[in-house]
Amino acid sequence: MLRPVRKTVLQPQADGSVLRHVLNKNGAVIAEDIISAEQRLALDARIKLGLSQHQFADLLGISVRTLHDWEQGRREPSGAAKTLLKVVALHPQVVQEVMGTSVQVS
Repeated sequence: MLRPVRKTVLQPQADGSVLRHVLNKNGAVIAEDIISAEQRLALDARIKLGLSQHQFADLLGISVRTLHDWEQGRREPSGAAKTLLKVVALHPQVVQEVMGTSVQVS
């Protein structure tokens, strides 16, 4: 059985958060929420590297569930993890070099 087609639209807000709308195939909003600046830290770092959640979790040495929890605001990264996420977001090539990966930065 095929899943319904959904589209996510992100609208940056002045406070650094993002308003996320999930649309169905007809363009109707079926869900919306706010992604806080803290949540964006993990998401922005992952997107900067162009990695899937699974790939990014492997790179950080965490479970995919932990990454999901960070990105969806159910849990917050530790202080050390936040620092690493900031480094990844600002200097992805450094993390690739240290980790010995050859991921292409988008």
